[in-house]
Amino acid sequence: MSLPKTLAEDVARNLVMVAKLIDEDPEKAYAYSRIALRLASRVAAVREAAGFAAYATQKYAEALAEFRAARRMTGNVDLWPVMADCERGLGRPERTLAMAGEPEVQKLDKAGQVEMRLVAAGARRDMGQVDAAIVTLQSPELASNSVQPWTARLRYAYADALLAAGREDEAREWFAKALESDKDGTTDASDRLAELDGVEFVDAFEETEEAEETEGTDDGGRTRGGDLDEDLDEDSDEDTDEDVDGTER
Repeated sequence: MSLPKTLAEDVARNLVMVAKLIDEDPEKAYAYSRIALRLASRVAAVREAAGFAAYATQKYAEALAEFRAARRMTGNVDLWPVMADCERGLGRPERTLAMAGEPEVQKLDKAGQVEMRLVAAGARRDMGQVDAAIVTLQSPELASNSVQPWTARLRYAYADALLAAGREDEAREWFAKALESDKDGTTDASDRLAELDGVEFVDAFEETEEAEETEGTDDGGRTRGGDLDEDLDEDSDEDTDEDVDGTER
């Protein structure tokens, strides 16, 4: 609303492309975010979008700078967990854990607090503190039977931490719980369960292609019908070695 109409429309188009491409083509989304940023760097929504685009392309220092700018403009704490995760990306898990103890966390909504817990647990694992990561994830949200948008990811992270600690039976149980709550397929819990059960998936399409490639070959690698071709060649040679009257040359 603070921009002239034509400029606002140009910025909006670029932000739409960022949102559309950020999952399937992060680099292209990042390029659109830079255009929007060049056009309207004083708009908080633009700084936030630029932050997420940079985050998706693992440009964590740049993402953190954009998120900080957006937060200064709005005073909103919603970006606190992703800012803390940028610190992880920059190899500073200690800073992530410090942010997890700041008053801003108490101002987050339930989803934000769960996200902060996930980020903090990740920081613990970065530091080799797997048991501490497990304890960090243990919460009323984890124990609840209610399925919320964050439930599958929280259960999955807990299962993964248990597996890293060598607690395979418990990990399998929680991967199953994650799968049960993962209606949108946001995790690969089914694959992890299969891996624990020793199940190996075969790509039927690739298997069919291999069968087609090998079909028509004998054990010696020659095409079937090769012997027949050779016999026909020999007969042809014999014909050419004889005169019309049947006597050999």
